[in-house]
Amino acid sequence: MSSRDVVLARVRRALADVPRGEGPYDPPVPRDYRRVHGARTPDETVELLAAHLADYRARVHRCAPAELPALVGRLLAARGARTVLVPPGLDPHWLSAADVSAVPDRAADTARDLDAVDSVVTGCAVAVAETGTLVLDGGPDQGRRRITLVPDHHVCVVRVPDQVVDSVPEALERLSPRRPLTWISGPSATSDIELDRVEGVHGPRTLEVVLVGAGAGHGSAG
Repeated sequence: MSSRDVVLARVRRALADVPRGEGPYDPPVPRDYRRVHGARTPDETVELLAAHLADYRARVHRCAPAELPALVGRLLAARGARTVLVPPGLDPHWLSAADVSAVPDRAADTARDLDAVDSVVTGCAVAVAETGTLVLDGGPDQGRRRITLVPDHHVCVVRVPDQVVDSVPEALERLSPRRPLTWISGPSATSDIELDRVEGVHGPRTLEVVLVGAGAGHGSAG
């Protein structure tokens, strides 16, 4: 008996009690696990997100919608950015106060082209408070996955409280598995066996998150 026969025999035994014609997604899957850890108000959820983002060494900023262009302009100026990657659906008002050259998200650009850009500014699809995670799904204000993985500086705008959820299960309900999902928890980083942290290995070395909303307030954390 070959190795192939052994494997197929095991598969047949494992499927012996499965009714003929039943598909892999037909049986109901119980979802009785805990969805959220604790009860929070929307404001408390945003505060938890900000705290976890800061724990991951992201730079967190807050502003009202009318203050967003000025804040983005200051962040780019402080970075010394002269060129900024712009997703096709990004609100042009966000960069209206920035003295930069906008670089469109082009399919023909190489990794070297993207690496030459100073910064990238995007929106997000959803933010998870309990894990301090930003999720991008390639939407019009986020662009292709690679434009947030190659440039060294990423400014991500999160609308609060609308785009903030408590938990990963709540985030998954808002996301389509058919879209290219990028889950970001702080700037790109890795550690070797000695636990020496190195940032910017496979993504931006600097992640700046702007929480924008009527009650977002002023200032920054982290």
